[in-house]
Amino acid sequence: MISGIMDPVKTKETVGNGKSEVLLSVKDLKMHFPIKGGLLGRTQGYVKAVDGVTFDIFRGETLGLVGESGCGKSTTGRALLRLLEATSGSVRFDGKDIFALSENDLRTARREMQLIFQDPFSSLNPRLSVGETLDRVLKIHGLGSKEERENRIKEILELVGLTSFHMRRYPHEFSGGQRQRIGIARALTLNPKLIVLDEPVSALDVSIQSQVVNLLEDLQEQLGLTYLFVSHGLNIVRHISDRVGVMYLGKMVELADSDTLFEEPKHPYTQALMSANPIANPRLRDKPKIILQGDVPSPINPPSGCYFHTRCPYAQPKCREEAPEFVKTGENQYVACHYPLS
Repeated sequence: MISGIMDPVKTKETVGNGKSEVLLSVKDLKMHFPIKGGLLGRTQGYVKAVDGVTFDIFRGETLGLVGESGCGKSTTGRALLRLLEATSGSVRFDGKDIFALSENDLRTARREMQLIFQDPFSSLNPRLSVGETLDRVLKIHGLGSKEERENRIKEILELVGLTSFHMRRYPHEFSGGQRQRIGIARALTLNPKLIVLDEPVSALDVSIQSQVVNLLEDLQEQLGLTYLFVSHGLNIVRHISDRVGVMYLGKMVELADSDTLFEEPKHPYTQALMSANPIANPRLRDKPKIILQGDVPSPINPPSGCYFHTRCPYAQPKCREEAPEFVKTGENQYVACHYPLS
């Protein structure tokens, strides 16, 4: 039996709560993609997909990351796992500088840092059965004998609501929700500490979404997992997240605990984002909506000063000239705005 991988499933009593200990620390993360052009293919500019993001994730918590499409949420998640090589910044995971690791050390570190993709079908190899897909994960890391790997696969499949019978079936034989359970099983195979969930339920029916979210919560409770939950579904993010970060045009504009952010947003963009969230209770639908004017600026040539000032109804001259700092405005609440809302 291989320690740390083939050990019995940990319980909450084993791993503890631990939400005061920083597991992942991201400092001034930037991801700029070069734009090539001309006969010589020279760099003519950069797409600033992520432009100076800073946040911490505590052990055992779920940090939600929300924002409009193209704001840099998914790129942030992939960059901190080094699936994309960041332009600058630092990421420390469990005390290790991820960007400074060699290829072999990074492979070892990735046992503890896993990713669940948005589309559960395209993320699975259609030529491999479920058993082969999970077995390949263990083989790549050189873990366990054939019998040990098979026992681990059966254990993980049962953990996500499937059975050993499903090991011999292929991705096209499963429903969307079952495929995502396979994706979750693949992420759990190496017994990770951190899982980045990139829109994990957006491709699923609403009824299936709730089942998968409940499964993720149960797994977190049982295994002591830490999540970075990337999504544009605000209701789901509020339900599952301990804290929520809001991104706009590659920058983090607000970060707070879930209830505080949804009930008392301090940044005008966060306020507009919450206003656009559908309200189930018909008695509360008369509340006026905040409709932002104009389009999101291009990340190739973002505005000067505050990136949001071109659409902000409260913008002042200072907003056009000076970029706001990301400062603390309340208990566990941070905002990048010169004039936070009261």
